[in-house]
Amino acid sequence: MSRFARHLPPLETLVTFEAVGRNASFTRAATELCLTQSAVSKQIRSLELSLKTELFERQARGVKLTASGAALFAQVSTQLEALLRSVTRLRAGRDANTITVQCTHAVAQFWLFPRLLAFNKQHPGITVSIHANNDMDESSVAEHDFGILYGPGHWSSLAATPLFAEIVYPIASRRLELPVVSELGQLAALPLIQLDASAWNCIDWRDWFRHFGLDYSAPPGALGFNQLTLMFSAVQQGLGVGLGWDFMARDGVAKGELLRVGDWAFHTGQADFLVHLRNRRLSASGQLFHDWLVAHGAE
Repeated sequence: MSRFARHLPPLETLVTFEAVGRNASFTRAATELCLTQSAVSKQIRSLELSLKTELFERQARGVKLTASGAALFAQVSTQLEALLRSVTRLRAGRDANTITVQCTHAVAQFWLFPRLLAFNKQHPGITVSIHANNDMDESSVAEHDFGILYGPGHWSSLAATPLFAEIVYPIASRRLELPVVSELGQLAALPLIQLDASAWNCIDWRDWFRHFGLDYSAPPGALGFNQLTLMFSAVQQGLGVGLGWDFMARDGVAKGELLRVGDWAFHTGQADFLVHLRNRRLSASGQLFHDWLVAHGAE
């Protein structure tokens, strides 16, 4: 008997546990799983006996996770979602002409999607699906054929090819009236749209100004967002000056819809890379997509 069979509860009990925990109800979970409420109750009881702990508090209306149940639910729900994504990817992989790519929302919207339009015109027989995920990391790339990952370019499990360097400069809508800016102090005094990057790996105005030797703190009440795409939309609406990542802002600047504010540009030394598992051989379609995207990345 394998170590999984010896030490893990049956998978169906974990699936049932996840459904009950998510719905906070045996009845709703039973409906979702096409089981009787009695069958759901028996599976949860079997799981509790296996783990030797109570997972739910039975209440007048539904159920509530115990502390132990909540801890288990956090793990089980995450792992079941990952398993589902892997199975979905493998099923899609049965079609040699289907490719999945994981990247952040900003990269998907502003960089990858326009290029996919061109790729699809040249290769209509290959389907490329984008999976946008701002929480992606090295481990999550394994669930897809490719990822576009930000960083220094060195990941132990991944082969990486650079796509575009990280360059960040101040931008504003052409509709926003601004004075001529020639000094950093003048820039800092403008209505700067703040980016709260505390929950993820991204620079903000303080980091940007520090690179150029100026200490900066956001004024009280400054407009701010926690996502690049939201900040960029605010810039486009003329609500202030924002940090502009070149891969997002370049097209708007070229069209005259956005203006660079000042001549400063922070070349961070980081980049976005097209990555895939080192030990996974690319399909013919995957290799074609890889080579095409690398060749056309600068366009």
